[in-house]
Amino acid sequence: GRHSMLPRHVQRLGRDWITHWNGSQILTFSSPVSSCMRWAGHYPPWASFPLPIPADFSANWRFPPFFGPWRQFQNSNWHLDNYTQSCCFHLPNPSMKSEGEEPLTKKRRLSAQDDISTPEQETNLCNQKEVSCLSVAQNEEKRGSKKGTIKRHWEYFCQQSKTMKIAKNKGSYQSSTGSEATFDFTVMSYNILSQNLLEDNSHLYKHCRQRLLFWTYRFPNILQEIKELDADVLCLQEVQEDHYRKEIKSSLESLGYHCEYKMRTGRKPDGCAICFKTSKFSLISSNPVEFFRHDIPLLDRDNVGLVLLLQPRFHCKASAAICIANTHLLYNPRRGDIKLTQLAMLLAEIASVAPQKDGSFCPIILCGDFNSVPGSPLYRFIKEGKLNYEGLAIGKVSGQEQFPRGQRILSIPIWPKKLGISQNCVYEIKQQQKEENAGQLSSKLRHHFKLSSVYSHYFPETGTPEVTTCHSRSAVTVDYIFYSAANDDTAAQPGTEDSFCGGLKLLGRLALLTEKDLWTVNGLPNENNSSDHLPLLAEFRLIER
Repeated sequence: GRHSMLPRHVQRLGRDWITHWNGSQILTFSSPVSSCMRWAGHYPPWASFPLPIPADFSANWRFPPFFGPWRQFQNSNWHLDNYTQSCCFHLPNPSMKSEGEEPLTKKRRLSAQDDISTPEQETNLCNQKEVSCLSVAQNEEKRGSKKGTIKRHWEYFCQQSKTMKIAKNKGSYQSSTGSEATFDFTVMSYNILSQNLLEDNSHLYKHCRQRLLFWTYRFPNILQEIKELDADVLCLQEVQEDHYRKEIKSSLESLGYHCEYKMRTGRKPDGCAICFKTSKFSLISSNPVEFFRHDIPLLDRDNVGLVLLLQPRFHCKASAAICIANTHLLYNPRRGDIKLTQLAMLLAEIASVAPQKDGSFCPIILCGDFNSVPGSPLYRFIKEGKLNYEGLAIGKVSGQEQFPRGQRILSIPIWPKKLGISQNCVYEIKQQQKEENAGQLSSKLRHHFKLSSVYSHYFPETGTPEVTTCHSRSAVTVDYIFYSAANDDTAAQPGTEDSFCGGLKLLGRLALLTEKDLWTVNGLPNENNSSDHLPLLAEFRLIER
């Protein structure tokens, strides 16, 4: 804490004045002070000018974070503490203080948004969602009370769901009408940040303290987050194979999950996992999807997907099933052709797994890191079920770059016939291939699923974007949970039809945050959130008529 024994002008150091630096000493005090001064946190890139350094500085001394322009020092939220008998000062990293002020390195990015409300105001505005039946309740775990953590709240789309969640009734719910059988469950999508990828892309995490980036620090945080959110189904991306084998799988199994895993096919040792509570579901089938094809030059990337067919454990029709799909598409913003082909391969696998005996599809939930932003052509294709890509530049498919560098136009068709997938994103038989070869080439992609997004991607009152990932280079939405909505789901986008056996009703979701919110706790990862992505979480009701 702060120490009243220090002179007042020393206590106020960092907010009101700066000491002039002169030759042999760093700070001048009225009483003798040891020259041992320890500074926590990394110094920013602009602190490169030479400074006088006493000979007996501790080995882990770092440049203080406020060296630089006076404006940046003046606005820093730091203070003196831990004044020990050895007169060693410890100045905590300002970026880890959550006092309503984002790190100054991000000021310029937010300078055009001066009129945007504060995080507290934005949280209040979220209570007035566009859906009239929406009610908001604070997350019962109250994780926001921890130091350096931003509180995320649940947004409910019906009062009954709110009551059940607060009571923590995780069992099945049977409708009182008797004509419908319902089953409530929660689904999480979470890119947990592979340690291997973190170390290969260290430039994205310059804003982080080094100790926060070690797997031994990160994994307990990630596991605790999974425990607290307590989802019935987990869709995880960037799950490193050795970590999965040694500790992730066993840790999740101890929490009551059954785990299915698919590792990437190349040199990068991570993959996708789907884990489900055995008390809520049983496994019908597990279907891994490899996007690499050695005989097709276009498909030279090692991304993968995983599709599970699950049976709910509740007293209803024995044929009731839910299809859960998880993927992590290629990152490269300039290769929209590969992204669309990977997506088509995943949709074709879903189309082969999800059909029911009557010809309809069982309810589908599609999760993952799609490396595409809301409103992009790839995003619209998922939600609208169609895309005319004639004349579309490959760099514009994902919308990741404001000024895309990939200017080459998508070829027609995008992928070769030998892939065995039609323009309707289903597996072809040879007869279909012959018929399409005889016809005119089409630039129109389609799929058979009518999908809604759990999240709306913008806060309705301010238009401020929601963010699912935030690091040194960017803060955007690339993670999604899509689902096949039932007819009476008021949270679904307009025009969604119920072409499924029953459907899914969105009961609630864990609210996302703005970029400004996240920089108040030094972005991602930080002391309490150990991935560069936020977990997405939604509660659904399965309705089978």
